[in-house]
Order: sequence, then structure tokens, then C-alpha cells
Amino acid sequence: MPRKKKIWYPGAMYHIMCRGNHRQNIFWDDADRQFYLMTLLQVKQLYPFFLYSYCLMDNHVHLQVETTDFEISKIMQRINKAYAVYFNEKYNFVGHLFQGRFQWELIDKDSYNLELSRYIHLNPVRAEIIKDPLDYHWSSYSAYILGTQENLVDTTKILEYFSEPKREKYKRFVEGNEVPGTDKLLLSP
Repeated sequence: MPRKKKIWYPGAMYHIMCRGNHRQNIFWDDADRQFYLMTLLQVKQLYPFFLYSYCLMDNHVHLQVETTDFEISKIMQRINKAYAVYFNEKYNFVGHLFQGRFQWELIDKDSYNLELSRYIHLNPVRAEIIKDPLDYHWSSYSAYILGTQENLVDTTKILEYFSEPKREKYKRFVEGNEVPGTDKLLLSP
């Protein structure tokens, strides 16, 4: 079966998911997760893109990405290859680390963009790893709530959907299932 042709144009936004081959873990310890985040930052500097949210689970990764001048395939190939080389050398692993290439969905609506951010940040809660998404150290949720990771995660686009106080309203949206208003996707005060 032929691969689905990736749609790309400058400014294209994607939900990217990379899963371990046979659903095996791709992160075995915190150093692995740190290396993956460092790889994201290095590739972001080499092939500029916006990273709006991420979550590193044991056997898969979710990324919410907007491209600028480079195709998503080039960006993801660089990220996955660098991480696979690191992993294979560290654990003397042979074979494919990732299940195929990466899965992707084009984000073509503001409502999907916003809902995806919530979905990614609640992934460890739904997996029953933690109860409060802020307690999960391997997602971008703290960038939204506490203003951390500014060099890696760009929170501006997602927070623009909310009126002031933006961070508090985003937190209520993610954790409390509040639905943004229909006019400009702004939460009512």
C-alpha cells in the first residue's frame, strides 16, 4: 500500500506521532527523554519550526508542529534518525526503533489546533500515569502554565485563543474541560 503523500507548505501545522516498533518503549530513562528534547532543540535551530506542544510517553511521542521553510519530512527524519542512533548506541540495540516513519495529521482548523494541545497535555492523565498534567515532567504543559521552556516551546499561538488571564484560562480549558466560546475561541471570564 503506498504511503499517504505528505501535504506541506510554509505555515503547515501538524499533529505528529512517533511510536516505538512493536509498541516497544523508546525511552528507558530520563536521560533518554532529555536527549530527545535536546535533539528537538538542535533540529529546531537547524531547520526552524514552531513547536506548540509535546508529550514524551514511554513508547510514543506526540508533537504539535508548524513548519516555516522546511518540509515536515526533513524535520522529522533528522529528529528520528538522531534519536535512533543515540538509542541504538546506548543500548546496543539492533533494528528499527520506530514503527515505520512517523504518523501525521494536518491541522486545518483553529478548533483542532486548540483541542490537540489539550489532548497532548492530557495524554499522561488518560494513561493514568499522573492525575495532574502539571506533574508530568515530559510534556510542554509547564511551558503554558509556568512559562518555562521558552527556547523550545512557543506558547503564543495557542494562548492567543484566550483572553486575559491567558495561562489561567488555558489551565481551566485543559483540566476542566471548559469549552471556548464560538466567536474567537476565547474563554468567557
